[in-house]
Amino acid sequence: MAFFIYLRHSLCKPIYMKHLYLVLFLFVCTLGFSQENINGNMDIEGFKLYPNPVTQGKVFIETKENGPKRILVFDVLGTQVLETTLLGKELNLSTLVKGMYILRVFESNKVATRKLIVK
Repeated sequence: MAFFIYLRHSLCKPIYMKHLYLVLFLFVCTLGFSQENINGNMDIEGFKLYPNPVTQGKVFIETKENGPKRILVFDVLGTQVLETTLLGKELNLSTLVKGMYILRVFESNKVATRKLIVK
């Protein structure tokens, strides 16, 4: 906290603080979408996502375990636009508009996060 007070007083112009807040915000967002979850488990083994970019309104998600998966999709602003449970391999994305998304897949206490492009 003392570091931030020092920065506040050493940088006289408010524009510098806005830049600092932006950098801190992006850093926190990066931590939020990291590949490692709270328990320290890493990426889902054998994770495959195709086709990416999505052109036909559906994407296939495969893992080594192929168990039930909890799917979360976020837009570039971090707003959750889809939440579902996937029992097979095919995920219907026809309701999403064209753009870039973040896909989070949870399976057996493991998580995989990928960028997803819908064309």
